[in-house]
Amino acid sequence: MQIQLIRSATLRMEYAGHRLLVDPCLAAKHTQPSYAGISLNPMVDLPCPPEEVLSGAEWVIISHLHSDHFDPAAEARLPKGMPILCQPCDAEILRARGFVAVTAVNDSILWEGITITRIPCQHGSGAVLDELGEASGFMLRAVGELTVYWAGDTVWCDSVAAVLAREKPEVTVIHASGATWSESTLIVMDAEQAMRVCRAGSTVIATHMEAYDHGTVTRAALRSLACSAGIGNSNLIIPEDGEVLVFDSVKGRR
Repeated sequence: MQIQLIRSATLRMEYAGHRLLVDPCLAAKHTQPSYAGISLNPMVDLPCPPEEVLSGAEWVIISHLHSDHFDPAAEARLPKGMPILCQPCDAEILRARGFVAVTAVNDSILWEGITITRIPCQHGSGAVLDELGEASGFMLRAVGELTVYWAGDTVWCDSVAAVLAREKPEVTVIHASGATWSESTLIVMDAEQAMRVCRAGSTVIATHMEAYDHGTVTRAALRSLACSAGIGNSNLIIPEDGEVLVFDSVKGRR
């Protein structure tokens, strides 16, 4: 298994012999509006050309339709016949935009030997939940592969803790930028919440960092807190943009 962080939440995965693309955002640096009044977004360029990001992708998972997870540049470049998996509330919107191979994942589906389970997110707390709407994470399982829980745009909450305790994924991908919205309400995990995921037992990959201006946690700050908490590099991986992580189904990260 391989997981490549492209930028922010965008991932390319090699899983059970297939290549999938997660939350494609392909905009050039500073071509999208600010979220927090600090900078135009995204704040950094892609580590490779958009064509390379899309190359070989067999299907795409879109967690939700916020523009830092599926942006107009990706919408324009993604082939309209590309198979897309999404949450049910987004399926008709994507079809209306011309995508013809959209599958809404209500619970679990089986695709080419891979079981994909949708796990609802808690994208913030209080009134901001109504403003931001639904978001989803997904869990991937296949014979001979590590179980991967991509938690998505969620804060630490009872449902995330329950998933980790019940499913015991070997790898958990979290969005750990500490992004805030509407009077500084936390809408994804911050550094302290990331430590809770690390203590739950799986190998944690922290992504969705240092690319959009509503983030409040840097890679350096997250690593510093992890070191203070006694959480090492093998338990918490904080990849750079473009970095490829290679895992062995038996031995873990190489």
